[in-house]
Amino acid sequence: MSSSTHEDRPEWLAHFFETPEQQFEAGKLGMWLFLVTEVLFFSGLFCAYAYYRSHHPEMFVDAHFFLSTKMGAINTVVLILSSFTMATAVRNAQMENRTWLIRNLVITLVCAFGFLVIKAMEYTHKFHSGLFWGRSYAPNEVALEEYNTAIVAAGREPLANLSQLPDLHQFFSIYYCMTGLHGIHVVLGIVAIGLLLRRAIRGDFNRHYFTAVDGVGLYWHLVDLIWIFLFPLMYLIH
Repeated sequence: MSSSTHEDRPEWLAHFFETPEQQFEAGKLGMWLFLVTEVLFFSGLFCAYAYYRSHHPEMFVDAHFFLSTKMGAINTVVLILSSFTMATAVRNAQMENRTWLIRNLVITLVCAFGFLVIKAMEYTHKFHSGLFWGRSYAPNEVALEEYNTAIVAAGREPLANLSQLPDLHQFFSIYYCMTGLHGIHVVLGIVAIGLLLRRAIRGDFNRHYFTAVDGVGLYWHLVDLIWIFLFPLMYLIH
């Protein structure tokens, strides 16, 4: 009887679980606990943002002239699309639709890489303008020209020289910290989704076992949700 039970046990069911349902629920609970720690982690950064914004509102108003709302909006659409394809991939795994599972994981990966490329373009432009963080902050003539173009369009007088540029090093320290850490989470998501894609091609998932797809999907939705908060806070609220 013991031998028969062992033979009927699927390979993907860990030895310390009695049923697939028990393994799925345990895995999902573990992922939710992990996501709670991620929320707490980013909550500290959002608190720092709220503190500095309330004490230096003019700094955040001036800083928005250096941010590209267009690029931020494109990245928001890209991440929302990737979240949709990731959710669809979970459904594909549940329905044993291997072809569309692979396709949706590939689309999600393409969107994730696209997000990083756009973010890298934003960073490169700011580095070229000398808009770094902390003591490295050193805006140059490129930053002055960009700032003057933006404020003239807003109906204000242009600045005469670099010394008149507002000091925004605190804002950009927060900006790089929050968007940079989010970017790291995107990179980790790419690694996780890439591993899922490899397993999907191998045919590891079925209607009884899709825990890994579901767990990575939850993580990716959190990455998307964090950006949905970052985008308006950094790019839209002046």
